[in-house]
Amino acid sequence: MKNNLAKFFRGKKVLVTGHSGFKGGWLTQILLDWGAKVVGISLVPSTKPCLFDALNIKKQVVNYFVDIRGFKEIRKIIAKEKPEIVFHLAAQPIVRESYNDPLYTFETNIMGTANVLQALKDVGCAKAAVFITTDKVYENKETDCFYKENDSLGGYDSYSASKAAAEIVISSYINSFFNPQSYGQGHQTLIASARAGNVVGGGDWAKDRIVTDIIRSVFEKKEKIIMRNPKAVRPWQFVLEPLHGYLLLAKNLYDGKKNFSGAWNFGPNYKNCLPVEDLVKRALEILNKKNYFLIKKDKTRHEAQLLKLNSNKAQKMLKWRPVLNFAQTLDFTFEWYKNFYRGGDSIKFTRKQIKSFFNQL
Repeated sequence: MKNNLAKFFRGKKVLVTGHSGFKGGWLTQILLDWGAKVVGISLVPSTKPCLFDALNIKKQVVNYFVDIRGFKEIRKIIAKEKPEIVFHLAAQPIVRESYNDPLYTFETNIMGTANVLQALKDVGCAKAAVFITTDKVYENKETDCFYKENDSLGGYDSYSASKAAAEIVISSYINSFFNPQSYGQGHQTLIASARAGNVVGGGDWAKDRIVTDIIRSVFEKKEKIIMRNPKAVRPWQFVLEPLHGYLLLAKNLYDGKKNFSGAWNFGPNYKNCLPVEDLVKRALEILNKKNYFLIKKDKTRHEAQLLKLNSNKAQKMLKWRPVLNFAQTLDFTFEWYKNFYRGGDSIKFTRKQIKSFFNQL
């Protein structure tokens, strides 16, 4: 599977929005390893350290540091670069941050998505585009069920609502301008959205994320970790799991498979759906720390307590499957940070993890 994908992407011109972010950085590194020509649109990284610097991505791709909210600039870049494949990951990705600045969250996640879609419509160069949203787009009833792609959309907080709204925008553009029924006649682009969440892996230093809190506590501040929602169940998955799905999806769209247009879930094995407290305790074992956390519940801001995805569609049609169990997911994640803070070669270590993961498929 890996060899087929690598061969497919070799020499392709690929646009990655949000390439300076966590998932965007990993996706960019995969594409570079496979010989793709990568163009990136993103803001300058907002954290120090950051994966973008650790992997020296700036010197390996064509970079445009612009705000995704600026339509004219986005359209100009796409018209100039003419990417064959687009992965749209640029977003305001933090739930708690959406409480601090809801308007920026809505502008970035909704209008940013619309800007890319409109630019693709105007320019007409791309054959495939995958828009990344989140597992939080569903109307979460806090029940022990697995959400399917055709379940109702919703959103309690501004982040979730903005991503659900982005899904509606994507669906509208597919129906109105990129309809699979008119593919090859009225247009040459197939569009899909991909929903995944609670992705962990090395190189994420964004605030208000549990892995980042653990890393900064252990390696930098030496303070105890504070858990806001220790019993909240999350579908934990290593970053390469959903990225593999996005890559498979892009290939099928590029190949003109019209029934692959639309929404897709990429969730982990149900055994990886575990409470936050389980992740913290296992992480501290890997990092040789004990009794290093406090529970301090935050009752002022709502966060989902239970969320699971049904990925049967991806498993059946894309032949995608989750690979790593919970222990392996955390081993991959925290070994990356251990290598980083010990002064190891991050590029070599990241490429090693990519190779190891794809060899298991």
